[in-house]
Amino acid sequence: MAIRREVLEIVGPAGALEALLELPDDDSPNAVGLVCHPHPLHGGTMDNKVVYTLARSLVGLGIATLRFNFRGVGASEGSYDDGRGETNDALAAADALRARWPDAELVVTGFSFGAAVAVRIARALEPVALVTVAPPVERLPTTDALPRCPWLVIHGSGDALVGIDAVVAWINEQPPGPELALIDGADHFFHGKLGEVRTAVEAFIAPCLDAVGGDA
Repeated sequence: MAIRREVLEIVGPAGALEALLELPDDDSPNAVGLVCHPHPLHGGTMDNKVVYTLARSLVGLGIATLRFNFRGVGASEGSYDDGRGETNDALAAADALRARWPDAELVVTGFSFGAAVAVRIARALEPVALVTVAPPVERLPTTDALPRCPWLVIHGSGDALVGIDAVVAWINEQPPGPELALIDGADHFFHGKLGEVRTAVEAFIAPCLDAVGGDA
């Protein structure tokens, strides 16, 4: 599939946000997708390899996909705000997608810190699907504020930063709770396991799009 790229500047609540839009060459996306990157204070950017993998997974399904830098990262204006301002940044990015394709279904994804942001915005945006990779469960909202859409958690059995036992315990507490795709042997950054991440994303999202009629 041919992919077109557009470098964008999104108006965010703390200033301009640096962003990259990738979309199928025919400009007729099946849906629109948003990818949120890992922790800004620990080197997280929209060019992170897991973020890149998430974006390519979505584009491969015909989804116009936006990844962006949170405030204070790269060329994005503003400064780190411990997830609060970053949540508003993500909402602004989603608004930009929906302004361009107002009738398209939305898919929300995120990795690590970005996974927690993705969960927060999904409650408000009601996407057709949510994918969170290695979510830090201590940053997730309480049960009554969790999203109600189809939701996949992808986690590595060897994650030393966010232990799989804590993730499984958290999932089991949720009614009915998200699905879990466990990638055997993967660490927090999925070294050597990115292909398995992509397979899990595609297998989860494709049926979600089919369930709402596919083309947006």
